[in-house]
Amino acid sequence: MSSSTLVYDPVAPCLTQPQKSRQSLDNLAGKTIGFIDNSKPNFNYLVEDLSQLLIEKHGVKAVIKQRKRSASQGLSEAAMNELVAQTDAIITGSGD
Repeated sequence: MSSSTLVYDPVAPCLTQPQKSRQSLDNLAGKTIGFIDNSKPNFNYLVEDLSQLLIEKHGVKAVIKQRKRSASQGLSEAAMNELVAQTDAIITGSGD
């Protein structure tokens, strides 16, 4: 009787094309900030509070949120490209 073992590689795939780097932000006023929600419990509460603070206290123009299907999966390439195109900075978060 033979047995086999299934092994999963936990390493995320590398980007296939080099990405242009952006310059750092001098301030947040008038900027659009993106959040990547890793779908763990309570991150949605944190991002709501952070969004409100960024808008009210730092003059952020808008906040865009993308939620991953699960904490173990990356954001789809299409969703990431859309978020990059629409924002000045992206914050990824974790809840629990």
